[in-house]
This record gives sequence, C-alpha cells and structure tokens, in this order.
Amino acid sequence: MWIIVLFDLPTDTKQARKQYTKFRGFLLDDGYTMMQYSVYMRHSSSDENAKVHVKRVKQKLPPDGEVRIVKITDKQFGKIEVFYGKKRRPIAPPEQLSLF
Repeated sequence: MWIIVLFDLPTDTKQARKQYTKFRGFLLDDGYTMMQYSVYMRHSSSDENAKVHVKRVKQKLPPDGEVRIVKITDKQFGKIEVFYGKKRRPIAPPEQLSLF
C-alpha cells in the first residue's frame, strides 16, 4: 500500500512559510519521500499501517491550504508512468523495506 500526500500550502507570509516548512519536515521525518514538488509518498506494509500514517498527517495539518491523501496498491503504483519532456526515463523502484 502506498500513501501519496499532495498539498498546496500558501507561502505568501513569513508565518505561512514556517507552517509549510514544518509540515514538509514532518512528512520527511515520518518516512515520506518527495515524488515531485508538493507530492510526497510513503510505502506501508498494510492498510492498517497506512491508516496510522494517514492519521498522523491529519494531526499535523497546517491551518491554511489544501492537503489531499491518496492510498494506492503496489500494483497500481507500479503502473505509474513518468515523463520528462518528450523522452520517457525509467523509474528506479524504491528500496525494499528491510526488517531486522
């Protein structure tokens, strides 16, 4: 299961930029990686685990702007196509999660 967090947050004031930075920092600290600007993704081992991380995001929502959360399966994630200009570059698969 993949969690994708998409957000559009204001950065017009010093306080808004601080909230943006704080929210982005939270996502990085919680294991999300940047997929593209304002789009972050994280792998979860199960739907139950995904619900925990979605709940964490909801608790850290900034006061302004929009945040959307999409959950997709590994199979759906594997069908994502990424294009750079007119030439398609292959996507490097994310590293497998290792448990000790």
